[in-house]
Amino acid sequence: MEESRKLVLKNKKAGFNYHLYERFEAGIELKGTEIKSIRNGKTSFKDSYVDEKNGELFVINWHINPYEKGGYVNHEPERPKRLLLHKKEIIRLISKISQKGLTLVPISIYFKGKNLKMEIALASGKKLYDKRDTLAKKDAIREMERSTKNMG
Repeated sequence: MEESRKLVLKNKKAGFNYHLYERFEAGIELKGTEIKSIRNGKTSFKDSYVDEKNGELFVINWHINPYEKGGYVNHEPERPKRLLLHKKEIIRLISKISQKGLTLVPISIYFKGKNLKMEIALASGKKLYDKRDTLAKKDAIREMERSTKNMG
């Protein structure tokens, strides 16, 4: 049975700033007010990344605004959030990110059924000339689409 996926947030800069190699789906350990704030769309991936601490993976710098009706039980906006993966996957990812130049970046968060999931990717940073090349290819595709649209 196919479960529906409702996209909440997508990291649009990830494909531009990084070469994405392998993608993984992970659960996230969150507090109640964080989930309510995410459902309201009050979240941002700006400058966030995944890091390893004590054999576990955490999302660092992922900003979730405090819930308006949270009161004194509200959460800290940029606290590290633990990712929930199988132990074998965690060990494999930790060994990969210990290599020079590789990192884990969040790609998107979405609801899969009633559970919130995060898609993360193993990536390496692009150089400035790679970014220029990406922009040039995008412009060329856009120009071709424009010319075919005008002809038809």
